[in-house]
Amino acid sequence: MKPLNIGIIGGSEGNGHPYSWSAIFNGYNERAMQLCEYPVIPEYLSEQNWPQAQIPNAQVTHIWMPDKQDALKIAKASNIEHVESDFIAMLDKVDAILLARDDAENHMHFAKPFIEKGLPIYIDKPIALSIKAMNELYQLTHYPGQIFTCSALRFSKDLRPSDEQLENIGDIIEVHAYTPKSWDKYAIHIIEPVLSLLNIDDNMVNLETSGLNKEARAVNVFWHSGVITRFFALGNNAASPLGLKIIGSKSTLDLQFGDTFQSFKSALLSFVEGAREQKDNSPKAYNHSIIEIIERGRSAS
Repeated sequence: MKPLNIGIIGGSEGNGHPYSWSAIFNGYNERAMQLCEYPVIPEYLSEQNWPQAQIPNAQVTHIWMPDKQDALKIAKASNIEHVESDFIAMLDKVDAILLARDDAENHMHFAKPFIEKGLPIYIDKPIALSIKAMNELYQLTHYPGQIFTCSALRFSKDLRPSDEQLENIGDIIEVHAYTPKSWDKYAIHIIEPVLSLLNIDDNMVNLETSGLNKEARAVNVFWHSGVITRFFALGNNAASPLGLKIIGSKSTLDLQFGDTFQSFKSALLSFVEGAREQKDNSPKAYNHSIIEIIERGRSAS
């Protein structure tokens, strides 16, 4: 199988994904990774068994960052061979793109040239903050599945009840989901795992939202099935884990997120599968439901 050569674009504030995503493909330089400004990344990388932990037959070969020194630092830590001075330069050099930036307002600027060329692209969460902005990206695509986007927590085993746990819970009545940091960037981390608990044909019938402070939101979604989901983004000053409380007819289950590496690797594997096979592993209709909740949650007074 021919290796998939991938380019990565980074540079949004507080986002360490260029380090971690690249390392999951390439392995990493332990000494150089210790200089990473996100200590949690070398910590969870060191807990894996290398090189077995790497994704096979795919590699991050090119990187661009707004600051070339940052790109050189990441390239050394995550074994990336080529550092570009202009992200457009990657257009004819790679088979796929990782847009590892969570500043949704800039996604069109960076993604457009690659989508128009027909390259598969993973757009970091959230893809957009409005349905209109999301649709504008999809209108550029050449085929279903060209855009892959998600919170990696969609794939988190920590937030996925086992069949036995679901049996013990009984019928789901309510789900409470909470995350630290801002609604715009972090709500998707709890929305996706919660939606995976609902019937695929369930529909929203009402949504209530309120602002807790500048960054925080509380959003209640009422579903046709009768299930109520309550989402809480607690703001940048909250010392809170990320987790779910599932309330059922028989019992209640608390789940807390912990394994970042497993979630990232599972998401990247899904992207690679879709890129190789032009398979739609991130359907637009599913993403529409997520962005609708995010957009309406932003309207809190």
